[in-house]
Amino acid sequence: MKQGNIGVTSENIFPVIKKFLYSDHEIFLRELVSNAVDATQKLKTLSSVGEFKGELGELKVFIKADKKAGTISIVDRGIGMTAEEIDKYINQIAFSGAEEFLDKYKNDANAIIGHFGLGFYSAFMVSKEVEIITKSYKEGSQAVRWSCKGDPNFELEEIEKAERGTEIILHIDDDNKDFLEDSKINTLLSKYCKFLPIPIVFGKKKDWKDGKQIDTDEDNVINNIEPAWVRKPADLKEEDYNKFYKELYPFSEDPLFHIHLNVDFPFNLTGILYFPKVKNNFELQKNKIQLYSNQVFVTDSVEGIVPEFLTLLHGVLDSPDIPLNVSRSYLQSDSNVKKISSHITKKVADSLQEIFKTDRTQFESKWDSLKIFISYGMLTDEKFSERAEKFNLFKNTEGKYFTAEEYKTLIESNQTDKDGNLIHLYTNDAEQQFSYIEAAKSKGYDVLLFDEQLDIHLASKLEQKNEKNRYVRVDADIVDKLILKDDKSTVSLSSDDQQALSEVFRSQTPKQDKLNFLVTFDAIGADAYPVMITQDEFMRRMKEMAAMQGGMMGFYGSMPDSYNLVVNTDHELVKSLLEEEKSSCSKAVKPKNDEIETLRKKVDELNTANKDKKQDEIPEAEKEIIKTSNERISQLEKEKSEIYSKFADGNDKVRQLIDLALLANNMLKGEALSKFVKRSTTFIK
Repeated sequence: MKQGNIGVTSENIFPVIKKFLYSDHEIFLRELVSNAVDATQKLKTLSSVGEFKGELGELKVFIKADKKAGTISIVDRGIGMTAEEIDKYINQIAFSGAEEFLDKYKNDANAIIGHFGLGFYSAFMVSKEVEIITKSYKEGSQAVRWSCKGDPNFELEEIEKAERGTEIILHIDDDNKDFLEDSKINTLLSKYCKFLPIPIVFGKKKDWKDGKQIDTDEDNVINNIEPAWVRKPADLKEEDYNKFYKELYPFSEDPLFHIHLNVDFPFNLTGILYFPKVKNNFELQKNKIQLYSNQVFVTDSVEGIVPEFLTLLHGVLDSPDIPLNVSRSYLQSDSNVKKISSHITKKVADSLQEIFKTDRTQFESKWDSLKIFISYGMLTDEKFSERAEKFNLFKNTEGKYFTAEEYKTLIESNQTDKDGNLIHLYTNDAEQQFSYIEAAKSKGYDVLLFDEQLDIHLASKLEQKNEKNRYVRVDADIVDKLILKDDKSTVSLSSDDQQALSEVFRSQTPKQDKLNFLVTFDAIGADAYPVMITQDEFMRRMKEMAAMQGGMMGFYGSMPDSYNLVVNTDHELVKSLLEEEKSSCSKAVKPKNDEIETLRKKVDELNTANKDKKQDEIPEAEKEIIKTSNERISQLEKEKSEIYSKFADGNDKVRQLIDLALLANNMLKGEALSKFVKRSTTFIK
């Protein structure tokens, strides 16, 4: 028997290693099983090149748990090890110095594992003692047993062992007895070893007999040794891809599309990416792509290797060229990773373009679910955005689909304004904005459907890219002003009439915090609505984006909602209301208007006479006249407003017209809606 110390620079370093490794202690099974698989694959390789001429036999890795003995064993029939190899690969852990080691890696446990190749020592995270029983494939080799109790001391002795291969026996410590449970082992094997290329056996398959589960004679193989991504695309059918998707995500619907990656230069990368079917945006989740290295599960946190927008996809990536530490848990960003990320972006874009070209009907049928991925990609990845322009689609309210170029051809003759801007009209709610859509259609305009949360963000990006493209919601203004031509309509009302009606309507608008209404006038035709509500595109868009982004946009989010109450001066109801106002208010308003006119004339005369004088050169008496005159004008205007307001208070028609406009915009609710209904019954009578 040989005894000795594991080759470290300090007696105390081994417990430190254990402490650092303990942060991710469930990886021990993955590390040991993948080592066993590596050993098995190496034997197959040696056999294929003629360096091993013996019988391969059954090449499986067996996982055994013995609760009574408190052990977990990992058994393979791979290349095994000689005593010399044990001494080289297990006993010699060379550190440049314990102090330097601890200082350099004190905050990164995974760096310790990766930099120094300590995958095997993950066994000590859960074990009070570890044994290795091994025999090399080399002819005439002597089997040996190595054991260590978690300190620098080890024992190495010769033993008898009939077959080649290695058995690792973990004597589980008291704090980790849960790892002896079949359910726990099954969970870990399913997570980390599900697609390893060598069969992994854990016990026997179960069967029901006499009301209880019993073992059968069949090995319980827990992994699929030939998952879809390692097979050639030519050998796979659509149902094979969907079957594999269900293997990854058992309770999911069939995906929209799949993209099979198979690259061998300038790096190795295989995998399958799926576009999942999404019913609503709340279903979107990141970290659904699984990263593998030679079929060994690494992580499902793929930020850094997969472009951000593609983290919404599902599927598998496998690459031995991604720089990983031995724990295979953390990615190290380098040029290879960036190259792979760029390639994935290009491959996804090219694949979508090919699907679009070859089967546009299918592409369009899945667009409503696919759209969120494309939009997110165009917003977050410039290279993808450039490629996606060829297959990014606009959908209009008629349910028809267009590329950007196709849509430009459709609308440019009728939706180009006087300044040469191509106006894209859109709605975010076709039901709520129905009347505005119909008004736009009556002008021969087409209206896009922007009903996803990223649509307006994408519209802003497209505007920045092409300053002659503008996106305007159909309720941003009256239809005649959505796309301004040279033929502007004019309002025939006098300034006094406009003032009167403005005060009448303003007095009856809803009084709510952070809600403002500005009364405007437009002559939009006798057949149009008497009163409409519009909202400026810029301010509304800024507030919507602020609600999603916060940060610097918060300024807009804190501002009140501002709406235009557009009074149609061509409508008979507005004309009759104006006549009623004149009949009711003229007698009281006229003397005030006369006085205001006299006062303003006096103020204007004094201001004209003193326009070239400095302030201290103007007589104090004249300053006082100007001051008192303006104060009197303000008072008279206030009194006029009260007259108009009193008239409006007693005229249900005013409130009814406003409420109809609010109702058309889905803004009439609660008590106001109830009052509207009651008031409407009186008009019916």
